[in-house]
Amino acid sequence: MKNKILGIIGGGQLGRMIALSASHLGINSHIYDPNPDSPAFDVASDIFNNEYSDIEAVKKFAKGVDVCVYEFENIPIRTAQTIEDLCPLRPSSKVLAISQDRLLEKKFLSDKAKVKTAPFYECNNIDDLKTATKYLNKSAILKTRRLGYDGKGQVRINKDSNLETIWKKVGDNQSIVEGFISFQRELSVIIARSIDADIKIYDCVENRHKNHILDETIAPAPHLKNKVQNSAEEIAIRIANELNLIGLLAVEMFEMEDGELVVNEIAPRPHNSGHWTMDGCTTSQFEQSVRAAMGWPLGSTLRNVDIVMKNLIGKEINLINTFLEDSRYKTYSYGKKEVREGRKMGHINRIIEKDSNVSKFMP
Repeated sequence: MKNKILGIIGGGQLGRMIALSASHLGINSHIYDPNPDSPAFDVASDIFNNEYSDIEAVKKFAKGVDVCVYEFENIPIRTAQTIEDLCPLRPSSKVLAISQDRLLEKKFLSDKAKVKTAPFYECNNIDDLKTATKYLNKSAILKTRRLGYDGKGQVRINKDSNLETIWKKVGDNQSIVEGFISFQRELSVIIARSIDADIKIYDCVENRHKNHILDETIAPAPHLKNKVQNSAEEIAIRIANELNLIGLLAVEMFEMEDGELVVNEIAPRPHNSGHWTMDGCTTSQFEQSVRAAMGWPLGSTLRNVDIVMKNLIGKEINLINTFLEDSRYKTYSYGKKEVREGRKMGHINRIIEKDSNVSKFMP
């Protein structure tokens, strides 16, 4: 097999784990990120420590690789398109453009993919906000269209909210208002689609959050009815096909009391809720991303064991030492130099033994 070079845009923990998986397949990785302390740089064959707006550096990077992937959505579209002019970008810049704008994403999901979402309205000024919340009975969430993640860039609205204050707090004249959904739990599915439109889907999982940040993922989702599992897969397939996806896509959904699924958002890359696949599946989500990007056959998504994944946020990274000697736990540190509150520093996968409690991380 001819040696290949994978370009990875973004040098965070996802880029790091993509590069490590690529190395197991004999693929070298070149990583582009403006942060000199990017943890993925530690495992790269070559690094490009340049701004995303440095088009000449972007061109040099793209000319030196066979194919590119990205580890996050907040990449300037001009940068993505510049790369795409010189080598394949998977998923494409069109997919990226949809996923990085909450309004475009919601319109695509409801109008093109024909899946159910929360009611939403475009919001460009305080008058738009007042009108939208009136229709939503003042039970809504105001979100920036771009750059928000882990609860950032969004504010909850209820009947007692001061809309003027909330509008100033968000401080963005390109926003979206979404109706508040009362749901039972959050589920997610990760789907891979190859260059030949072959599809592989990982088991549906349950996600539990703390302070708007993913805390635990339980794989598979406990007590999941077959009807809901099938519906989740059908939704993911519909979205992936409509996007003409080549690569990986995470689909977050809310499970309602009656079992109906409402799509929250999509992410065209490896996802935090897929870290369990590193120890639970024949092919991890990171290897699958590399396979799809390279145009290779997709790997098996067979789940071999049940897993509970626990994120290590901030000082929780120190928990790793507690589990190093316990064979039921696989520990992962992202090699980040600075520990900060709310920062994802690593994760631990608990391998569930038969008849064990799968509803929580600790035994």
